[in-house]
Amino acid sequence: MPNKPIVAIMYDFDKTLCSEDMQNYSFIPALGMKPAEFWDLTTQFVEKENVEKILAYMYMMVLQARKKGIKLTKEYLNGLGKAIKYYEGVTTWFSRMNAYGESLGLRVEHYLVSSGTKEIIDGCSIAKEFKAIYGCEFLFDEETGEAIWPKYAINYTMKTQYFFRVSKGVIDSSDDVTLNQRTRNRRIPYRNIVYIGDGMTDIPCMILVKENGGKSIAVYQKDKKDRVMGLLEDGRVNYICRADYKSGSELETILKLVMEGISVTEQLIAKENALINK
Repeated sequence: MPNKPIVAIMYDFDKTLCSEDMQNYSFIPALGMKPAEFWDLTTQFVEKENVEKILAYMYMMVLQARKKGIKLTKEYLNGLGKAIKYYEGVTTWFSRMNAYGESLGLRVEHYLVSSGTKEIIDGCSIAKEFKAIYGCEFLFDEETGEAIWPKYAINYTMKTQYFFRVSKGVIDSSDDVTLNQRTRNRRIPYRNIVYIGDGMTDIPCMILVKENGGKSIAVYQKDKKDRVMGLLEDGRVNYICRADYKSGSELETILKLVMEGISVTEQLIAKENALINK
């Protein structure tokens, strides 16, 4: 195929590619706190001030770092990404999916859409695997370099816009004009998009992708299948499987089958178009 059809795999991050919230690995321990303490403080702040949850955790990161004398710079946050531990198979997953797509005449692109901290993700070992990373970002003081304000926040429903950005190829999250323009030929058809998330916070994206012809997959940690079973029973996702990214895993088998289906569909469409234009 001269212009290979593109398959876009969109991922959540926390509890989808790694087993915990990214702040739990090194940021919260550096505060001298346990994860439960930090997140309880965030919840209390939300309930007291009626603050949006994502903005609340970003505020709490700035507040607690300041109290502990930690300079919350972009470089510091980037460094925290090195401590993240992934599910088994994640570090080789992307190259394996790319190679399999290539064998089917497809180009596979990976996109990350997270309500977590982008600066932390940017410093993690798998950041290079993504065509684009979308996450919450801080505004940093020009003089001190420290985080002073939320620059960009992505809550659970805001994630849905990235389905359209990926489809249209409008990668710049500040470009709303192109995003909202009518498009006849999308760079990536909806049917060629896969979304992988871990549960309730991903439901808006899962439903959107599934209802537009793509595939949604909910992954779960070992012995926690019950947390996502309802999503399958309610028709909100196409598949559920354990968050196991190793070669030969159920997740890999499902993704390969999905890509095989996309390859066949794209070949049939190409054949139809050739006959029409003959």
